[in-house]
Amino acid sequence: MVNATEKNKKLQRGLQPRHVMLMAMAGMIGTGIFKGSGDTLNIAGPSVIITYLLSGLILFIVMVALTELAIAYPGLNIQHIIHKAFGFRASIIVGWLYWINWMIVTVVEVLAAGSFLEYWFPHAPLWFLSALCGLFIIGINLFQVKYYGEFEFWFGGIKITAIIIFIIIGLLILFGVIPSHVQPVKNFFGFGGFFPHGLSGIIQAFLVVIFSYGGSELIGLTVTETRDVEKTLPKIIKSVVFRVILFYILPITIICGMMPWNSVSATQSSPFVQVFEAVGIPGASQLMNFVLLTAVLSAANSGIYATTRTLYSMAERGEAPQFTRRLSQRGVPVGGLALTGSFLVIGVFLAFFVKDQIIVQLMSIPGFTIILVWIAICAAELKLRPTYGKIPFFRIIGFPYMTIAGIAALSAIFVSFVLNKANMVGSITCFSIMAVLVIISYFINNERAGKKDSDTETD
Repeated sequence: MVNATEKNKKLQRGLQPRHVMLMAMAGMIGTGIFKGSGDTLNIAGPSVIITYLLSGLILFIVMVALTELAIAYPGLNIQHIIHKAFGFRASIIVGWLYWINWMIVTVVEVLAAGSFLEYWFPHAPLWFLSALCGLFIIGINLFQVKYYGEFEFWFGGIKITAIIIFIIIGLLILFGVIPSHVQPVKNFFGFGGFFPHGLSGIIQAFLVVIFSYGGSELIGLTVTETRDVEKTLPKIIKSVVFRVILFYILPITIICGMMPWNSVSATQSSPFVQVFEAVGIPGASQLMNFVLLTAVLSAANSGIYATTRTLYSMAERGEAPQFTRRLSQRGVPVGGLALTGSFLVIGVFLAFFVKDQIIVQLMSIPGFTIILVWIAICAAELKLRPTYGKIPFFRIIGFPYMTIAGIAALSAIFVSFVLNKANMVGSITCFSIMAVLVIISYFINNERAGKKDSDTETD
């Protein structure tokens, strides 16, 4: 039960456009590019560049659909919009799926941060280093949201700066400005060709690439904490989509040109480190390890933000325990932060016993959930477009065909994920989670959710 004092507290708003932009980018630029690029290169070779381009188009469709909905229904975030389109049960399922997605991603990022600290502290146990990283991230989120935004702005800036430096140095090497033994043409076409695994390689790489782009919908959670949404959000969407695609495609292209794709290891150090080592740049491992550490801490920071705001939104509607709605005097959702922190403790505890196996298994679940969330966003746009009081000036071109194409593409990727035998454990786990959520949704009273929608619409 939330008392009168709690009701008078409000979720703090104060994020600036630059904060929101870096927060959205932080969710997308992380281990997916710094580490996951090794996986995609092994799957598709140089042709993975095409996969990144096509995935970027899907990303754009989802982002524009979300922005259109946010402008058409100001003050509503993802959970509210899903409720308006499909009812409270769908809202419960999507909301908890989204929370599970970010919770698992946050646990994995914290464990990854601990593993990068092992580079400098090899004798310290992983669980201890991960626990320190978890406490650090939780501490950041206890401050006012503007301080959180500043932290994410600078941590996100470090990642982006590292990629820009990599792009500049890489282009100088590829075009011969910096002398080296690199043979770009041979690296692109000389080791099985540009399509070493044919069309199947491009399709299989979608499973990793689309997961790497996951996190862009974090903007849907920052909508209610952003000033001048109608003016700033379209600009943010355009810049984020363009820059993320740029920061993925250019680095991948450079990596393919600087070393043979089949010599890039997916299990050892980051491909960025491998490239610098291959061309003989000293100190690369130390520098890139620091960048990787800031990258995963930034992603974990975004994960904490996403999980706490998701829980707060659902608690307002009676779809989550009411203690997760409790706010601090600074307007921080400390109830949701406590629940999220407890799961971080569980993740660290598991790392004490099976650190290698648990990370691999956990990483298969977020891909499953993020695809379902993206499909739900596009489907909500299809359902709600006819109900708009006024069509937003910022909307998707070619509606409804572009939106339908996005849903079809995401569905195909989803089916490919499920049919892949390597993902059997993850698929079974995810279907089990879905079944539990569906069952739970029938036991939650929707009166509070209905009242919340009414209150929002009349504000």
